[in-house]
Formats: sequence, C-alpha cells, structure tokens
Amino acid sequence: MVTKEDVLTLKKEKNAIILAHYYTLPEVQEVADFVGDSLGLSQKAAQTDADIILFAGVHFMAETAKILNPGKKVLIPDMSAGCSLADGCDAEELAAFMKDYPDHKILAYINCTAAVKTMSDIIVTSGNALKIVNSLPEDEKIVFVPDRNLGDYINQQTGRQMVLWDGDCCVHARWSASMVNKLKQQYPQAELIAHPECEREVLELADFVGSTAAMLKHVAASENKEFVVITENGILHEMKKQNPDKIFYSADNQEACICRSMKMNNLENIYQALKDETPELLLDEETIEKAKRPILRMLELS
Repeated sequence: MVTKEDVLTLKKEKNAIILAHYYTLPEVQEVADFVGDSLGLSQKAAQTDADIILFAGVHFMAETAKILNPGKKVLIPDMSAGCSLADGCDAEELAAFMKDYPDHKILAYINCTAAVKTMSDIIVTSGNALKIVNSLPEDEKIVFVPDRNLGDYINQQTGRQMVLWDGDCCVHARWSASMVNKLKQQYPQAELIAHPECEREVLELADFVGSTAAMLKHVAASENKEFVVITENGILHEMKKQNPDKIFYSADNQEACICRSMKMNNLENIYQALKDETPELLLDEETIEKAKRPILRMLELS
C-alpha cells in the first residue's frame, strides 16, 4: 500500500509539484503542495518552477496547467477523470451555436475543454466571474458557457442578459430545493452556504453563495458555529481543518454530493504517475497559444 511518505519522497526526487482540488479525497489533499479552487490552482500553475506538475483533479484542469506551462511535463493520475460541464460543451457544437450570436463575446467558465477555451474571449471561474462580468461594458453582448446555473446566477446578480449554454455540473445539479429544505429543518440553527453551480431554487434558500474558496473564507469569518454545506463534500476536509471548533452538515444521501471523477485520484495512482511520468497531458502548440489568451486575460482581471 502506498503511503503519504512514499508520495512525498518521490515528489521531491522528481522535483514535482502536486496541485489538488478541494473536491479530491482527504489523503490526496494531504500530499498536495497546494489545494484550491479553479482560480487558485490556475494561478499556482502559472507560477511554479517545478519540472513536473501533477494535477490531482479532472482533465480540463490538467489542460489548463499545460496551457500555462507548455514547457513542463503535466501529469494526471487518471486520464479518464472528466467533468460533465466540459464534456457537455463540444467545440463544434459551440461554433454552430455561435452562428446565431455573431456579435457576442464568449465568456467561458474554466470548466471547459482546451478547444472551447481557444474560441473564448475571457475565461472565468466561480470565484471571479461576477467581478469580471461587472468590469465589462453594460451593453456588451455575451454568450456564457457551459454552466447555465452559474450564468443564471451572474445574470441575477448583475441584471445582465447573457445568453446561456445549456450545461450543468452533474454534482451540483443533484441538489434540489426539497433536499435543502429538509436539511434546514434538521439543522435550523445552521447557516446554509451554497456553490453558484446549484440550481436557482437551491441558491434562493442559501444564506451565502460563493465559490469553494469564498465558502472557506466565509466560514472562517462567520460567528456561526454550524453550517449546512451545499457543494461537493470534499471541501469538508479543509473546512474542518481550518475550523475545528465548527460543525458541518451535508446531504444524508452522500451520492448526491460526490464527484466520482475527483475521487478517481488516490495515493496509488498519484505515486504511479510520478514514478512512470505518465499519463502525460499533451496539447499542440496552436491550441496552447489560442487557449492561453483568454486565460491570461482572466488572470489580469483577477
């Protein structure tokens, strides 16, 4: 059985950095050099001087790391770890869709493929989307892809009328108003915090809406001691680490709040990927150059 020490020793030998998303398994987060949300991970990927980047997340995240570090070797423990948002927005289908909106800019949530990023004007994350949209002229015509729920939330908050691609996160879409109301009844003293990838009816029940990083900041600053957390349950590990005196509740049905792709990362395949330096995420130079522009634009605006 591979241990934490095995991974840390090999990581040092290989001069590698491990980036992990908050939704991965606790033991994966414990061997990572940096644990974060999509924005934080993108920023770290752009700053590293390691020879190898191992991305414990999903496919589009490793693509983003490669786009920002074309000269470095980028590994992903399981190449099949996908994302329903990225998988649900095909570049060719988007090109056909955009024929009806030739004068619109494309704002793409970072949860999309490298091919979609090459077509986009600006990339956003759940942590910076509101700020970036508010920085654009009020009359700017925008198509927002691929998450209709995040796009709808932005429209509600800004008064915009962005055209929305019909995609969603299969995890956050499982949360329903009835599930949330049940949790509110079970824990009436708890503050309810939710991710903006959830449906509008769920967000309307929340006391606070924000990205994973924003949720962590909010919990740390809040005087409340109990929270109902409406997002993928991997974030609970970091929340409990940062706030050992606070109590967190999630859905009774754990299947409703688990991203199976994120959970495909484990100590065994991380160790093997570092040892063999494979699977390696590869992208052609043209894709990297085109996809980098909207990502750098995001980092500038963030």
